[in-house]
Amino acid sequence: MRYSLQVKPISYLKAHAADVLTQLTEHREPMVITQNGEAKAVLQDIASYEDTQETLALLKILALGQAEAQAGKLRSAEEVIARLKAKRQTP
Repeated sequence: MRYSLQVKPISYLKAHAADVLTQLTEHREPMVITQNGEAKAVLQDIASYEDTQETLALLKILALGQAEAQAGKLRSAEEVIARLKAKRQTP
């Protein structure tokens, strides 16, 4: 994805807000908004934003798991399965 193709000044956003939203939704590519020639914001459609948040949450879970593994907080699969089975049998 080439973000350089999706760079627009803030004046363009102000004048074409509805078109920008349509383009974001159709193409699912973020748009960089500039002010005084400098990148100031990134706009993206809601579906892409939700996907990004989901991905970040999964990465955080993986990082936490890796930290626990490095700290020696591991259990064998057999132990976990036995524990889950015991919980199912308890009323």
